Amino acid sequence: MIAQKPGREPNAGQLLQMQRKFGMFLHFGVNTFGNVEWSDGGIAARSYQPTAIDADQWVRTAYEAGMNFVVLTAKHHEGFCLWHTKQTQYSVEYSGNPTDVVAEVAAACHRYGIHLGLYYSLWDRSYPGYQKDLAGDYIPYMLRQLTELMDGRYGEIVELWLDGGWDKAASQWRLDLVYDTVKRLQPNCQIGVNHTVGVDLPGNCAANQRYLPQNYQELDPMRMFPSDFRLLDPYPCRADDPKLYTFSGQIYYLPFEMTICSRSSWFYSNIYEQQPLQDVSAVVRDCRTAFEADNVVVINLPPNTQGRLVETDVAHLMEISRALGCWRGEASLQP
Repeated sequence: MIAQKPGREPNAGQLLQMQRKFGMFLHFGVNTFGNVEWSDGGIAARSYQPTAIDADQWVRTAYEAGMNFVVLTAKHHEGFCLWHTKQTQYSVEYSGNPTDVVAEVAAACHRYGIHLGLYYSLWDRSYPGYQKDLAGDYIPYMLRQLTELMDGRYGEIVELWLDGGWDKAASQWRLDLVYDTVKRLQPNCQIGVNHTVGVDLPGNCAANQRYLPQNYQELDPMRMFPSDFRLLDPYPCRADDPKLYTFSGQIYYLPFEMTICSRSSWFYSNIYEQQPLQDVSAVVRDCRTAFEADNVVVINLPPNTQGRLVETDVAHLMEISRALGCWRGEASLQP
């Protein structure tokens, strides 16, 4: 069993993650076509029917904005999978567009020299009996899916962003088995679990005010263990963000990854473009605070039903990038 090692300094994998610093979050899937942020597995797979998957545009935009990695939602809470999984038919393979989106994004990342990260929801509302732990078959199902994503068919995966862990006690998700499975296949992959810090309060996804990033204190307890970095979206960190946290009497170094939405929604919908864009100066301020505290930032840009990023989102990102001094200019690569 591969176990997370305690320590007061960043390890080699954490240092590499901190150097990546700036990335793009990509929320896309069946929810895009249901005009919802969350769904329960009831939206039919055939409803997912993008006219194209322009992964090249997604990753090229990240490259031009000076980003160093992307994080793609391989599976959200409803359980719809953006890759050709053998574990369920609730996937792109059985949808209105069978393109393996993870494969397309991986190929684009290779072209532009951008690292690939994946988001995977522990919660799977389409799977019968997911609330059972090892007494049922959900944990083995989840490990088989993670093996598909991590076994090398999509190249190197530098980050695994886990979410949805509030629906049952942290121990029931068997994060020890998840951590072991991923690290055996992708030793350098950094694993983060949303709502990392705090005490275990299953069934309540609302963040406890005491454990918001602006209130973190050194040696606070970890709720989700093992974790290589901290997550709590969409909250910013403070300038003196503490890095040492505890679990079972041991101390662990954990950087923070801050998530920012371009607008107020994670997924594209038929009202998405009516939502105001985030204030550029506020985003730049929060990014600088995170970077100066040796933390990481991802900004969410959701592809639309045509499988492309919204042009006003792209222009907004480039404005942020220029203000941060990250902008690379138009990609000179010829995909």
